[in-house]
Amino acid sequence: MFENSQENKTNLSELGEFGLIDHLTKNFKPKLDSTIKAIGDDAAVLDFKNKQSIITTDLLVEGVHFDLAYMPLKHLGYKAVMVNLSDVYAMNGKATQITVSIAVSNRFPVEALEELYAGIQLASKIYNVDVIGGDTTSSTSGLLISITALGIAEKEEIVYRNGAKANDLLVVTGDLGAAYMGLQVLEREKEVFKANPNSQPDLDQYTYLIERQLKPEARKDIPPLLKDLGVLPTSMIDISDGLSSEVIHLCKNSKLGANLYEEKIPLDPAVISVCEEFEIDSTMIALSGGEDYELLFTIAQEDYDKIKGNPHLTVIGHMTQESEGMHLVTRANQKLPLIARGWNSMENKKD
Repeated sequence: MFENSQENKTNLSELGEFGLIDHLTKNFKPKLDSTIKAIGDDAAVLDFKNKQSIITTDLLVEGVHFDLAYMPLKHLGYKAVMVNLSDVYAMNGKATQITVSIAVSNRFPVEALEELYAGIQLASKIYNVDVIGGDTTSSTSGLLISITALGIAEKEEIVYRNGAKANDLLVVTGDLGAAYMGLQVLEREKEVFKANPNSQPDLDQYTYLIERQLKPEARKDIPPLLKDLGVLPTSMIDISDGLSSEVIHLCKNSKLGANLYEEKIPLDPAVISVCEEFEIDSTMIALSGGEDYELLFTIAQEDYDKIKGNPHLTVIGHMTQESEGMHLVTRANQKLPLIARGWNSMENKKD
């Protein structure tokens, strides 16, 4: 659960709520000019001048969104930040500040929460965001972490889900499916460990997949990249619940259809290899796996030459009239209805 498991543990009651907040946040120092007042008052004070504000929040619940049997707390803190920053970048914005709130049971010592906050601090440093506040409370059922992210953008540069036009190109960043297959590897090794606690797993060949699951990176680089290329997406969304779900979101919000081409979906060789090992179809994993935190967006056809050949971007299809429906075009040139089979936190939990 956390790296310093052999050290003496400090009970949360020794610090109390406000002492715990002071202890966990003492290393967070504001860096941005827009942060006027951060931790230490009734509320934070921010000044974005003439920019428009972007606000998003996500709640992660132990046993539903993460399993501490294989998720180190430092990685969890880092990932919780990424989940939120990804939504800001999906609006074509720049992330600036976050708040962090946790509910925690008494099975967690102070040292465990130090690990959690070390991951949050690392993420805030790498992604240049200020931690400006939050809350702590007790929980009767494990750990809950809620992060709210704030960002800014020029009014004319914000990208919504509803701006796509027929014949726009569908573009995706990075590669897909690795996070889900990393989860499958971790779940398998958890079962092996339960059967034989003395087993020592060799996970070297799965390093990329496991990193994509435990320590994803939000695509901070994409908004400035697109700006440098002179491309303003017509719609955009981050890929948290699987490619098919996100394509459907863009279609429904923009009142369009889409053709998504199976042969164009970017897959890392490690994903293809492990899908063969698990006897799972790699296309299905890319469509439904989720937690990739890549960006999916549409661009006008005349912008194609600006992104052509860029190693970070892949054209995977195009938008159509709504009456044509949403389809996956297979390698055999069959058109199959696109169905959202992404992970649903209201129906599923991590065992």
